[in-house]
Amino acid sequence: MPYFGEYECKLDSKGRLRLPSQLIRQMEGKGTYDFVVHRGFEKCLMLYEKSTWDKIVKEVENLNVYNKKERQFLRYFFRGATLISLDSADRILLSKRQLEAAGIEGEVILSPLNDRVEIWSPENYNKMLANEPDDLSDLAEEVLGRPSFETDENE
Repeated sequence: MPYFGEYECKLDSKGRLRLPSQLIRQMEGKGTYDFVVHRGFEKCLMLYEKSTWDKIVKEVENLNVYNKKERQFLRYFFRGATLISLDSADRILLSKRQLEAAGIEGEVILSPLNDRVEIWSPENYNKMLANEPDDLSDLAEEVLGRPSFETDENE
């Protein structure tokens, strides 16, 4: 199930991030929440519920470590992946290395991306937003659009 919302949050001095209750209510966990956090594709962190992470691992576990590109992807994808749990104050602890990799210092923006949550520094988030296309319909057509008159040439 996709998550909804956009949340501005602050880290405490130990690198703990309190997840908004509005976001937690959307998650599968029923009192116990386990997550995996790792470096995202752009300069952000990705937060997955453990059950979602397990599904993603099944998708990539068949990649061939003897193929250079696939090995590189696996290396980059799994680097810094950390299993974490929500504490009694609804906080997760982000490592110093993860925070540095994403350029996060004190404030963060949580932005859901379907079944995961991106954790951005406000600066990097705003840069990403500044690169949004002027006309989202062009991107939607390119990614999702299909001609309504498609026919099979073999018919």
